[in-house]
Amino acid sequence: MMAASISPLSTIGYQQATLDGVIDEIKRAKVEMVVDIRAVAASRKPGFSKRQFAAGLEERGVGYLHLQGLGTPLEGRAAARAGKFDRLLAIYRAHLKSERARADLDELTNLVREGKRLCLMCFEREHSHCHRQWVAEIVHERTGAPVTHLVARLE
Repeated sequence: MMAASISPLSTIGYQQATLDGVIDEIKRAKVEMVVDIRAVAASRKPGFSKRQFAAGLEERGVGYLHLQGLGTPLEGRAAARAGKFDRLLAIYRAHLKSERARADLDELTNLVREGKRLCLMCFEREHSHCHRQWVAEIVHERTGAPVTHLVARLE
């Protein structure tokens, strides 16, 4: 049996974007499934809470998976809001050693190895200010999947 080819891994943040803008960008990139890596899959932005977002994706033919274990712990989110990205990185690196995070990272890695076109989704618009870039880097190291950081149109 031939091994599945490794598809690119995308990331996207929905800050300052519309729901349609995010989904349009995901569809443009031919993503098959969005992997929500928020610790708390709720949002004050209409359409981005877990159930509504999953339903919006499903309407457009895109799957949804929430890997909560890859979300940033509360203290890491506070560091990000304060612009303390070195602190965020330290907190997140420690978090990735947890059993739940390791299990979710393994699940994500396996999905990429199966050749699924995935997109990691979180809040921050700039991937350089978000933990999703580190998750993507780890998956790239494990699988060789090329990483693309998508940017949805602004509101």
